[in-house]
Amino acid sequence: MKKIVALLVLAVGFTITTQAQRGERGERGEHEKLTTEQQTELAVKKMTLKLDLTPAQQRQVKPLLAEKIAKRKEMHAKRKAMKESGKKREKLSADERHAKKTQMLDRQIAFKADMKRILNEKQYERFEKMSARKMHGAKKKMKKRKHRKEMKREKTDK
Repeated sequence: MKKIVALLVLAVGFTITTQAQRGERGERGEHEKLTTEQQTELAVKKMTLKLDLTPAQQRQVKPLLAEKIAKRKEMHAKRKAMKESGKKREKLSADERHAKKTQMLDRQIAFKADMKRILNEKQYERFEKMSARKMHGAKKKMKKRKHRKEMKREKTDK
């Protein structure tokens, strides 16, 4: 009996210390955000390592990635501003949603076409695999986040 109690105390102690170390919601602490140029430079270097880009290819890819990162930052800033102002996302009409989705897909198609033009066949094949893996990971992450929200909502409903 004493052993069981001791084990329970240890388990609770470990749980409490790990929660305290992670902080609220597992945040990693505050750090300065990278600028668009810094993010672009890092993305180009990562891509160079994974795809063996030539210096000429690096110069061609850099503005594409810079544009993509800038657009992502802009969207993130809009979402953050809406969240801070307390506004909920407005419901879009079917036409507006269609136009927005079409615009996003057009950007993706253009990016892919540019990458296909810049990269050779072998590099493009690797790029496609990398993109597919990244998308799969993002989908898994979104499902996890959605599940956590639902669980949180269920707890508050009880």
